[in-house]
Amino acid sequence: MRKKIKDAKRLVVKVGSSLLTNNGLGLDRNAIDHLAEQLVTLQKGGIQLVLVSSGAVAAGVTRLNLKTRPKQVHMQQAAAAIGQMGLVQAYESCFMRHGLYAAQILLSHEDLSNRTRYLNARSTLTTLLEMNVLPVVNENDTVATAELCFGDNDTLAGLVANLVNADVMIVLTDQDGLYTADPRDDVSAELIEAASANDSSLSKGAGKGSSLGRGGMLTKLSGARLAARSGTDTVIANGKIDGILQRLVEGEELGTLLEADNEPVTAKKQWLAGQLTLKGSLVLDAGAVNVLTQSGRSLLPVGVKSTSGTFSRGDVVACLDEGGQEIARGLVNYEAAEVQKLMGQNSERIEQLLGYVGEEEIIHRDNLILSS
Repeated sequence: MRKKIKDAKRLVVKVGSSLLTNNGLGLDRNAIDHLAEQLVTLQKGGIQLVLVSSGAVAAGVTRLNLKTRPKQVHMQQAAAAIGQMGLVQAYESCFMRHGLYAAQILLSHEDLSNRTRYLNARSTLTTLLEMNVLPVVNENDTVATAELCFGDNDTLAGLVANLVNADVMIVLTDQDGLYTADPRDDVSAELIEAASANDSSLSKGAGKGSSLGRGGMLTKLSGARLAARSGTDTVIANGKIDGILQRLVEGEELGTLLEADNEPVTAKKQWLAGQLTLKGSLVLDAGAVNVLTQSGRSLLPVGVKSTSGTFSRGDVVACLDEGGQEIARGLVNYEAAEVQKLMGQNSERIEQLLGYVGEEEIIHRDNLILSS
């Protein structure tokens, strides 16, 4: 059951505030350095990593000498703005000591609900991973409001797992995993070693979060269910265990494994299909139809013969054969007027024709689903 973790090539690692702060007395530099060492070891082993990190608000609360996390949104935003500086500085110094470049990515709910921003975020993260840079992702608390914010970085991590099509998401917390009941209230609670991410009965054992963060086991379950939409398994484990990441990747049965119900590609396509509204169509030549239906590859400009409709980057368009039959649909990387300039051309001419290069594909294979 842990084989997928051992075989994983792309991981999303989420770490909670309780693991990054020194009992509420500021950032724990030793803990952050130990985390950085583990991530560097995994990356050198050929694993691509995205780190979703909490801790900005908690660090800001300490810097502002506040006794508790503020409830007012504007105070949380101020604490996040101040704490984010210290959090990023800590990560930067730790990663640089190990020769690893990191990049800061701040996301809001709107970034992932808007299809254009979704594509932009995905493109940036994918590019960083290909450059062996470690993205450090956090919610953009300084501009988020109570209505728009993710509410916790467990949810954000699940959405990022969808975004980058991760094999496994590892959620590090101050508990050994998910229990049959809250172990802080029930001494008879037992650790759940493995279950389906979509098992609704798991919620009864979830407890509330700590005073340093917004999440608890309920939000971790929610994040795992989001990740499962793109076929990503989730492990909830104790981040205070020495070398926890390496031990999990080596297959040691620690924490709770929450399995996705579907294969990664199938689930990701189903997730995309469920939210698509067509804004236009592309007519493809026979070669492009064959490539999409038989080889599972991306749609390149050279295979497009004509377009219809007014669509923008990130909109959903249908891909039709020359007889007008829909063979696929997906998120387009260029607006309609740009596709009209590019159709029938080789990808190498994109910069010459448009004056810039976005992506070499009209529709990337990860954002394309075949029609039934």
